[in-house]
Amino acid sequence: MTKDALGERAADRRVLRIAGKDREDFLQGLVTNDLAGLRHGLVHAALLSPQGKYLADFLLVPEGEAILVDVKDSLAEALMARLALYRLRAAVDFAPTDIAVSRGLGPVPPGAFADPRHPALGWRRYGPPEGGTPEIDWDAIRVAHCIPESGIELIPDESYILEAGFERLNGVDFRKGCYVGQEVTARMKHKTELRKGLVTVRIEGPAGPGSTITAEGKPAGMLFTRSGDRAIAHLRLDRAAGDLRAGEAKLWRD
Repeated sequence: MTKDALGERAADRRVLRIAGKDREDFLQGLVTNDLAGLRHGLVHAALLSPQGKYLADFLLVPEGEAILVDVKDSLAEALMARLALYRLRAAVDFAPTDIAVSRGLGPVPPGAFADPRHPALGWRRYGPPEGGTPEIDWDAIRVAHCIPESGIELIPDESYILEAGFERLNGVDFRKGCYVGQEVTARMKHKTELRKGLVTVRIEGPAGPGSTITAEGKPAGMLFTRSGDRAIAHLRLDRAAGDLRAGEAKLWRD
C-alpha cells in the first residue's frame, strides 16, 4: 500500500455504531440529510435543537446491518445522550467503538469513501488504526474552501447550519421531510436573507482566532481558523464592507 493510500489517522474523531431494524427510520426523522445517500457512500449531516441550532455534525457510514457515526470526539458523548432521548420505542441500539478514522488525499483507495463535503477533503477509511505521521495541513484546506470544523466554527447551541454553509457542503436536504429543527432551517432558507455567515477573509497583520472583527469601528464578527494570510470568519454580512479590522490587522473578504 502506498503512503498516499495509507493516509493519516484522524485522532480527534470517535466512531459510534447504531444498529437495530429501525436505525434508518430513526435517524431519518432526526438529522438534516437524507439517509438514502448511504447507498452511494458517506452522508454528511447534523443534529439540531428544536430551535434549529447546531448540536453536532457527523458523517454517517454504511456498515452492513448498522450505521457508523464519525463524529468529533468532544461531541460524541453528548450526541449519544441526545439520541437516547429520542429513542422511545424505536428498535435501535447505540454503542461506541474502537474503529479508527484514517483520511488522505488523492484517489480514493479500496475500502475508503470520498468525503461528501468537498473534493478537497479527499477520502476517509474506517477500520483498525493505521496511517502515517500527520503531514497534511487540513486547516489550510479548510480555510481555502471555507469548510467549518466541529467545535471551532461550529459551536453547539449557537451556530446555524445555513450560516455555516451546510447547503454548499452537502449537509442538508430540503426535500427529505421533517427532522428536528427543520422548520427553522426551512424558514431561513426560503423566507429570509441570511444576515450572518462564514466567509473566507484575507488578513494583513497580526490577528488570531477569537479576534473581534469591526467594520468602520462597529462590531461585525469574529475570526476563527487562520492559515497564512487567510482565515475563516463569521461576519455580519450587511456590515462586511468598507474598513474591516481585527485589532491592528486589516481584513478583506475573498
